[in-house]
Amino acid sequence: MRWRGGRRSDNIEDRRGQGSPRGIGRGRGIPVRLPRGRGGKLGLVGVLVVVGISLFLGIDPTVLLQGGMQTRPQQEVSRPVADDDLTQFVSVVLADTEDTWHALFESANQRYQEPTLVLFSGAVQSACGYAQSAMGPFYCPGDQKVYLDLSFFKELHNRFGAPGDFAQAYVIAHEVGHHVQTLLGISQKVHEQRSRLSEVEGNKLSVRLELQADCFSGVWAYNADRSRNILEAGDIEEALNAATAIGDDRLQKQSTGTVVPDSFTHGSSEQRVRWFMTGFENGDVRSCDTFGTNDL
Repeated sequence: MRWRGGRRSDNIEDRRGQGSPRGIGRGRGIPVRLPRGRGGKLGLVGVLVVVGISLFLGIDPTVLLQGGMQTRPQQEVSRPVADDDLTQFVSVVLADTEDTWHALFESANQRYQEPTLVLFSGAVQSACGYAQSAMGPFYCPGDQKVYLDLSFFKELHNRFGAPGDFAQAYVIAHEVGHHVQTLLGISQKVHEQRSRLSEVEGNKLSVRLELQADCFSGVWAYNADRSRNILEAGDIEEALNAATAIGDDRLQKQSTGTVVPDSFTHGSSEQRVRWFMTGFENGDVRSCDTFGTNDL
């Protein structure tokens, strides 16, 4: 990926090295509804959900929305952003998403509001609650911030077998895609619908939301390359490799040896790849209507 020399975003908040925020560790985690069987015990699906949360790419934003909007974050003090190579990369990629989405929103006579990307280490408090690095990168609609522990990129390479700078850029673009969904009112509509559905049906909506964020990341890649020629040979393959590695079916198979489609919240490897490519091949937000199709 051609990123060196690119504009850096000012919307980076560095909270690394601050330790755990005050007031956590007292049962104030992110609320997650788990499917339970008779007697209130977790069934197989519930167990898989618990395992999956620590593996999936990011936290399901509709889960975060369940009560998370009412959580008041602890006061955080950010420090000057470090100038290491990886931090520079993240800043440039974030800036590129800003430039791309500003242009796309403007073409639709709308105004794009830039999110903040929070760098943290170990654990972090957000407006959606307390999160640990094991949960992966996530977007919180409550404060419109993307949260990222850079150690995830090492895990993406070593654990998931998805190396490459564009694989990392895909991760950031996916979370920014959730921000776009918040600005467009999509996430809130999904949250409202989920509150009236069963766990299984709610998971299906979550999959559609996640696949749309994958599609939005493809839209970003198409438009960013068309405007700034950022792509190099092999970059798209890196993104597709990452999308494959973090599919629900792949992760469940690796962690439990069993695949339970009803517990999917992010989509299968095939679905994630296909929807990223839908966005990349069309470059149009309108091609990302995962809610208007029966064929995911």
